Amino acid sequence: MIQHEMDFVKQMDYANYFLFVEDIVREARHRGILCQGRGSAANSAICFCLGITSVNPMKFDLLFERFISPARNEPPDIDVDFEHERREEIIQYIYRKYGRDRAAIVATVTQQHQKGAIRDVGKAMGLSVDTINRLSGSLWEHTDEWFERERLTEQGLNPDDPHLKKTLELTAQMMGFPRQLGQHTGGFVVTNGKLTDLCPILNARMQDRTNIEWNKDDIDALGFLKVDVLAMGMLTCIRKAFDLCKVHYGQSLTLANIPKDNPDVYQMISAADTLGVFQIESRAQMSMLPRLLPQCFYDLVIEVAIVRPVPILGDMVHPYLRRRNKEEPVVYPSAELEEILGRTVGVPLFQEQAMKIAIVAAGFTPTEADGLRRSMATFKFKRMVNQYEQKLIKGMVAKGYTIDFAKRVFKQLEGFGSYGFPESHAASFALLVYVSCWLKHYYPDAFAATLLNTMSMSFYQPEYIVIDAQKHTV
Repeated sequence: MIQHEMDFVKQMDYANYFLFVEDIVREARHRGILCQGRGSAANSAICFCLGITSVNPMKFDLLFERFISPARNEPPDIDVDFEHERREEIIQYIYRKYGRDRAAIVATVTQQHQKGAIRDVGKAMGLSVDTINRLSGSLWEHTDEWFERERLTEQGLNPDDPHLKKTLELTAQMMGFPRQLGQHTGGFVVTNGKLTDLCPILNARMQDRTNIEWNKDDIDALGFLKVDVLAMGMLTCIRKAFDLCKVHYGQSLTLANIPKDNPDVYQMISAADTLGVFQIESRAQMSMLPRLLPQCFYDLVIEVAIVRPVPILGDMVHPYLRRRNKEEPVVYPSAELEEILGRTVGVPLFQEQAMKIAIVAAGFTPTEADGLRRSMATFKFKRMVNQYEQKLIKGMVAKGYTIDFAKRVFKQLEGFGSYGFPESHAASFALLVYVSCWLKHYYPDAFAATLLNTMSMSFYQPEYIVIDAQKHTV
């Protein structure tokens, strides 16, 4: 796997990009700042070997083409989370090392939507506030026919009034226009030469920051390399807990040396005793934990991914729970699909599984499978996924699957929509879930103190954190 990656990275000349990300991760660890790569980058063995990500993709058989694909002909995009209170140190390190003439944060461009456009145009056209409110109330937000005569009439407006018709005509022209330039949460571009030779730049509102005036889609289209320097509050919380454990208990803890698969920790998780921990502290997650009863790390990966819109709306949750609890038989149509879906008892939950099904069962190349995955992310808007339907069905029938089963598989994959969850992303989050739960179980005093000192981290008010700590003998 890693040799395949190395050959591809060398061919595409991405080595400098990986080394740039490794440089900022190494600097963060030198400063004692917790960080972890996530998202599709966790599919990369190179990222794991360089210490950018913490999940071994070979252990979980993750798919490299979910990260980089020759067909996309676009640079990789690595997301790295840093402690939210110290991320600015890393941002300033990048500026100092590479220069503000060569490093900048990507812009975000807010576009005019229907209701905002009608308010701006209505004011410019001299309409009263009451009329503008009634116009805004007559809009259909999610259709091409964004207003209708009947709804205008219902609001007491005359759809044939020339002034009103001109207002609506101008509103239609305004929709989609840029409204406001903002700063991306952490998307960095670093170039060999001066940024001013390539694109316009400006000083950000924050001190000692430079922005380019183009957004993520612009730089993707132009093939600029980008790395996301993101902030995560739970990393701050974990690092502070590590510091307290060092001072009060003499324990030198890291993300890597926390004992793995501790049964007492999983017993606490299964009892939904997860107030304040990462990702699984919401009411929805707490209600799922006693039903799922996680017993190992991969169960946490599934827990992170299953309480999401698509598994719930696509009726994947109940079949998974019934099969896991041996309430219904698990039947696989072939041994090759059992290998792909065995860990999720025959229910596809992850984007990587959808890609592997297309490769193994329908004869897709990894590049074509990534095209299917990308189309799944946009089909609700463009129906692009339909171009793959015939290819998938024909490929599965040619390999001996029934046409009914092939159509059923396609409908399941189509159901991923724009919310299909990457297994690599879930695995990266699951690591922080386990570490935060381990700290809560073995050092509840240190964990509660860090929650109170990092209040942005919890759904719960301080009094609930204190009560929960008392229940844990603090």
